[in-house]
Amino acid sequence: MYEIGVIGAGSWGTAISWLLSNNGHKITVWSAIKDEIEMLKAQREHKDKLPGVALGDNIDFTSDLSEACRDKEILVLAVPSPFTRSTAGGMKGLVKEGQIIVSVAKGIEEDTLLTLSGVIKDELPGAEVVVLSGPSHAEEVGKGMPTAIVAGCKDIEKAKKVQDIFMSDVFRVYTSDDPYGMELGGALKNVIALAAGIADGLGYGDNTKAALITRGIHEISLLGEAAGGRYETFQGLTGIGDLIVTCASMHSRNRRAGILIGQGKSYEEAMSEVKQVVEGVYSAKAAMKLAGKYGVQLPIISQVNDILFGGKSAKEALYDLMSRERKDEFL
Repeated sequence: MYEIGVIGAGSWGTAISWLLSNNGHKITVWSAIKDEIEMLKAQREHKDKLPGVALGDNIDFTSDLSEACRDKEILVLAVPSPFTRSTAGGMKGLVKEGQIIVSVAKGIEEDTLLTLSGVIKDELPGAEVVVLSGPSHAEEVGKGMPTAIVAGCKDIEKAKKVQDIFMSDVFRVYTSDDPYGMELGGALKNVIALAAGIADGLGYGDNTKAALITRGIHEISLLGEAAGGRYETFQGLTGIGDLIVTCASMHSRNRRAGILIGQGKSYEEAMSEVKQVVEGVYSAKAAMKLAGKYGVQLPIISQVNDILFGGKSAKEALYDLMSRERKDEFL
């Protein structure tokens, strides 16, 4: 049994807390929102973000970051990507040298082009960061639906430790020593999922979705390999696996936001209606900056940026995507 702090009480942080408590660990969940913590203490269920998932007696809740961090063998950082740096910065002085921090959010910081493990290391250089990523909607994990995911770290023994802690008969964990590739796949698929949702919002069907998923993983792989990830990582659970689930499911906030954008709403209006952080919006510009850095062409991601930030209509973007010059599929 491990003492584990879960930093972030959104849907994913709550689902992870449920999973780890069922595995027999003692969990302390932190949120900066005091009303959220009081609701969790009183109801032992996140009525807003993960209704129907009962949280056991071995889970404590706190708005005191020190209480959630101190003397914990494992910390899980589960805040949305825009808040990763500020939250990690607030943990300075609360974590010991060599502290294992499991990063479960997905994104690329626009200004620095760091993945979230890089952001955490920038703020907490003494920490050991393990990336946990893959096709894993909180709504399904919280119901005990079979899920497979990957724990990644350059130090494979750290990844194996996280594998052991999270593994259960409904939650299968693989290991990888390519955490950077895993993170690129996890961040970039959110941008492709926006495109898939936009196509749905325009009323298009399965042919369009299949094309976007297939050409999307091609773009992710091209940029990911150029940036230093491994090809096989993008063909696995944290690449094509995560892309499929995010493009196809209504659990996906990126797809749902994309649908609204395809129907004519701005990304601000879409995020307001979804009522959750839409990670793909924050990763889209960073993806194009990375593409410029490594000299990679990303037609789908480029058109998503034009829709989000350039005032381009979704129909015009799709026309431009479809009418590009002829080429071989694999060139």
